[in-house]
Formats: sequence, structure tokens, C-alpha cells
Amino acid sequence: MSLNEKFEAAAASVKDMKSRPSDAELLELYALYKQATSGDCSIDQPSALDLKGKAKFEAWNGKKGMAQDAAKEAYVSYANTLVTKY
Repeated sequence: MSLNEKFEAAAASVKDMKSRPSDAELLELYALYKQATSGDCSIDQPSALDLKGKAKFEAWNGKKGMAQDAAKEAYVSYANTLVTKY
């Protein structure tokens, strides 16, 4: 199974979790997914009043410089951990 196939399977399996992970776990998943699919953060920083947008921006921007393949591998590993946990 190729890395892209593993990544797509992990992304699909995350949607089928029985319970909801914590906000911190979801932010980590989001950041790894965005880094894997889009590369470095390319959006403007949201205003301080947009708490959800700011948290997502900071999580994704924290992955800056991580190679897309490395982000895919990290996403697959983290997603599998969460699926097992939840």
C-alpha cells in the first residue's frame, strides 16, 4: 500500500470514530492534514477575535517546513493512534 493510499485510508477512518477526540487532538490532526495536502501555511493570520480560526492557523503554521510526505506519515501514525483510542 502506497503512502498516499495509507493517508487516504487514515483520513477516512478518522471520520468513523465512535467518540470525539479532544480539541488538542483534533487540532494536531488538522495541522498534519493541511501540511500533508497543502504544504506550508499560506493563509493570512485570522484576527484575535476569531479564536477557532486562530487556533487552526497556529496549529498548521507550527508544522512549517515539514515535508508533505513526512506530514502524511505523521498523520497516518497519529490517526491510527486516535482510532484505536476512540
